Amino acid sequence: MSSLAKAAVVHRASERGIADHGWLKACHSFSFGSYYNPEKMGFGALRVINDDSIAAGKGFPTHPHRNMEIITVPISGSLTHRDSEGNTGTISAGEIQVMSAGSGIQHSEYNSSTADALNLLQIWVIPKSDNTKPRYAQSQFDWEKPMFTTLVSPEEGKGIVINQDAYINLLNLDAGGSVSYKKNIGNNITYMFLIDGKGTFGETEVDRRDAVGFAPSVKDIEIKAESKAKVLILEVPL
Repeated sequence: MSSLAKAAVVHRASERGIADHGWLKACHSFSFGSYYNPEKMGFGALRVINDDSIAAGKGFPTHPHRNMEIITVPISGSLTHRDSEGNTGTISAGEIQVMSAGSGIQHSEYNSSTADALNLLQIWVIPKSDNTKPRYAQSQFDWEKPMFTTLVSPEEGKGIVINQDAYINLLNLDAGGSVSYKKNIGNNITYMFLIDGKGTFGETEVDRRDAVGFAPSVKDIEIKAESKAKVLILEVPL
């Protein structure tokens, strides 16, 4: 991946791919659907970050997935999931959903509200091994908890377990706060996505929905908040 020739690569919110289907308005950090950018085919095992706004009562009818770890993080509103394995669940901000598609699964996703729009981040991570048994899990966490919350990891007891040596963390910082992120696995790469706020990732100034990816050589990354900030930190294999 050409971006890894640098210590850091910057992805501005304004440079994301945009899809407007009326009921669905989506911003794509990486190539997805009709949006194609050969310089943005993913970041190591991180393949997709879609920032979706789904109209009230609308959503994705039943469709298939295979060999992908699919993580959904609502920002506002609530999402209802149903799949071919018999799993159903509704999640809102402060909850996370993980679907390991494995050998194959079909699911639908709909905005649970008939009045309010839903905003969510959907993340796809390439799995460590293919054709595993499909799995579904959801979990609650404190959306406003200070500092770090581990949402998913390969370790039991640290968020929801996924089929990859990857970690996804939520970080909340007050204005003026700073912290250093230390990787769990030394040769992983790190992608930081600013959900809300303003600050710096390493030496790069970032604003709402900007992102910065860091090469394996970057071990500890300083994060500073100019205003109250909410950061999604994705650590994945190269």
